[in-house]
Amino acid sequence: MTSTPIADLWTTLPGGAGPRPEAAYRLLAAAVEAFAERGYHATTTRDIATAAGMSPAALYIHYPSKAALLAEISRAGHAATLELVRAAAGADGGPVERMRRLVEDFTSWHARGRTVGRVVNYELHALPAEDYAVVAGLRLDIEREVSGIIEAGRVAGLFEVAEVKTAARAVTSLGIDVARWYTERSSESPQELGRRYGELVLRMLGARL
Repeated sequence: MTSTPIADLWTTLPGGAGPRPEAAYRLLAAAVEAFAERGYHATTTRDIATAAGMSPAALYIHYPSKAALLAEISRAGHAATLELVRAAAGADGGPVERMRRLVEDFTSWHARGRTVGRVVNYELHALPAEDYAVVAGLRLDIEREVSGIIEAGRVAGLFEVAEVKTAARAVTSLGIDVARWYTERSSESPQELGRRYGELVLRMLGARL
């Protein structure tokens, strides 16, 4: 896969989910690539199984449906992102330093993990209602962490924002969109892009740099 190794995500799943069998990781990786390339609805279980070097029947040993695969990918991707955001929000320093770190890490994560990022952010509509509710809760937690830093900076007179929630959504939207357009041919490395986005967001929030 052309992004963060798929197995790395699963250690961040809520509930402390343990490692999956190697065959399950192959299916997850194949599903990520297929969903990112074709879209969820245009992908069949046969497409996924074939790409994983397995028979369609073997897929059902590990997952009851392609919807179950999408749900696990979405939960894992969002859980990993929430962990990253919480680490930045809880780091040393004031709101400006913490926001810079959050944006740098959030942006570079979506550049490095762009294939997973495209699936978890742009195939949300395909999730079954129960799974969507879980992912929506994770997304809300991410937004709350970002809003918390912005509010702290606003109260301290470091940020100038009219509406904190709107600002938080703008911050996360910038990073998420990186997964849509970033490629290996991009002129900036994920780290360099993260640094530039960090500067951009701080100026957007009215920080005096």
